[in-house]
Amino acid sequence: MERKQFDLGDIVQMKKQHPCGTNEMEIIRMGMDIRIKCVGCKHSVLIPRAKFEKNMKKVLRSNPKDDEGASL
Repeated sequence: MERKQFDLGDIVQMKKQHPCGTNEMEIIRMGMDIRIKCVGCKHSVLIPRAKFEKNMKKVLRSNPKDDEGASL
């Protein structure tokens, strides 16, 4: 199975909703653990990378900073 591609600053869709009602999260820290921030209520959660990869559906929007650097 192919590994999911994601990067710092990406907005991702999770399988389960956050209690505030949205399932969109922004990746704000990466390492062995990944910190994600809810797009709706701005609450952040630190979860293990394996659990994050299992619960992530897809990348909705890539980090806009990466796109600007590639066009130069």
